[in-house]
Amino acid sequence: MSHRRSISHLFQRYFLFSINTVVLLMGLAISTVQAAEAKVKAPDWALQTDTGETIKLADFHGQPLILHFWATWCPYCKKVQPGLDALYQQYQEQGLAAVAISFREDDDATPGAVLKQRGISFKTAVQGEQVAALYGVRGTPTTLLIDSEGYLVYVTNTSDPNDEALITATKQLMKK
Repeated sequence: MSHRRSISHLFQRYFLFSINTVVLLMGLAISTVQAAEAKVKAPDWALQTDTGETIKLADFHGQPLILHFWATWCPYCKKVQPGLDALYQQYQEQGLAAVAISFREDDDATPGAVLKQRGISFKTAVQGEQVAALYGVRGTPTTLLIDSEGYLVYVTNTSDPNDEALITATKQLMKK
């Protein structure tokens, strides 16, 4: 009799744990959808390129933008960048802009030269630690999509250059 009670008790605990887990996950999913629906304006910033040119978010007003936070030493950044560049090339004539913001670099790093060597055609801003903090970026790679009105519409940490969610989000960005 006690064996049956313990099995029944374990089943009840497992069942309640499973129900609580499903409810928690549903709550997180709802929060994520609500957060996605809430419009968040992209914080303004200004940075230098490695050639000394100043670029700022306001330069891209009216254009959808890929904002890619990365570092020259990051292998995951190197992996995703060809896919990001392919999306940029695909939609560039429709007004898509792209900026790579390098941060957490070694003193002798040359981010612009590294991207050029990799065949990536993004504008490259350097010493982007403050901008990364402003956007809540904690690691590399982090890629954000900003719509033509300046609102954040998508964030990902993917290193998959063929990530379907990123491709779909970019297509949606270009439909706006």
